[in-house]
Amino acid sequence: MTAMTDASNITRAIVAAHAARFGTTSHAADSFTSDDPIYRGAKQACGTLGFIDIDAECLARAWRAQSERNGRFDAEAWPDTPADFGLRSFPPTRRNDAFPPCPEKLGLYAVLPDAQWVGRMARAGVPTVQLRFKSDDVGAIEHEVQAAVEAVRGTGALLFINDHWKNAIAARAYGLHLGQEDLDALAPAELRTIRDSGIRLGVSTHGYAEMLRADLASPSYIAMGAVYPTTLKRMATAPQGVARLAAYARLMRGYPQVGIGGVDEERMPEVLATGVGSVAVVRALVADPQPEEAARRLMAICNRSA
Repeated sequence: MTAMTDASNITRAIVAAHAARFGTTSHAADSFTSDDPIYRGAKQACGTLGFIDIDAECLARAWRAQSERNGRFDAEAWPDTPADFGLRSFPPTRRNDAFPPCPEKLGLYAVLPDAQWVGRMARAGVPTVQLRFKSDDVGAIEHEVQAAVEAVRGTGALLFINDHWKNAIAARAYGLHLGQEDLDALAPAELRTIRDSGIRLGVSTHGYAEMLRADLASPSYIAMGAVYPTTLKRMATAPQGVARLAAYARLMRGYPQVGIGGVDEERMPEVLATGVGSVAVVRALVADPQPEEAARRLMAICNRSA
């Protein structure tokens, strides 16, 4: 599904709903109410297009806010102004509660299963690496996080630790990456502890509602996906596709952005063309028989888009 298809279907539904009530395609801003036909038409159309309910709600409210702000309804303008979604001022780095900044373009972002892989890809020149170590063994987690920090020393790679925030802070890792559920589960005091440590924070998002929730934490970067089908984890939302990823990138343009989910060498150029400054890969490296060579090819693609 292309961005044009999304916009065309939604705007037709909004125009129809709008005309049924007002007999026109524009009206004064003070005519808007909570039962406005623009809101109702957009939400219904977004649901039909496959947006989950909470994302359809975000889009419907934004479309109505956009029309209120402009004093008219524009059937061609897909909402992408942060204020229309209730987002705070951009760039987030100017906020008092912002996490420390990271590079705007993180380049090739390798998500890796253990410290050995982290060191291997860091030595291959991959600019951003993430340790996604899955274990219930407290000692093993502590050891692996510390080993990953040691593995990138002297390489120039930026290391993010997935989930294990206390270990990441203790080991003085460059950054921490949290999924949406992990971020939501943090108590306010815990989030302050993470921020006060000086560590960078990246957050996974899977649509409009999660991007808005992530923005409340003012993280260092936002990851958006899954772009394509992936077998690595069960997703609550359908694959987003590059058209929606491009819309997300326009909306969240105050953040460094990472596209993630099912990306391989063939798909990487179209993901980068959406405007994201980084692409995360997993199988494209760890499942390749020559991962260092694969990394060089993928980094070359990222460099050509820079």
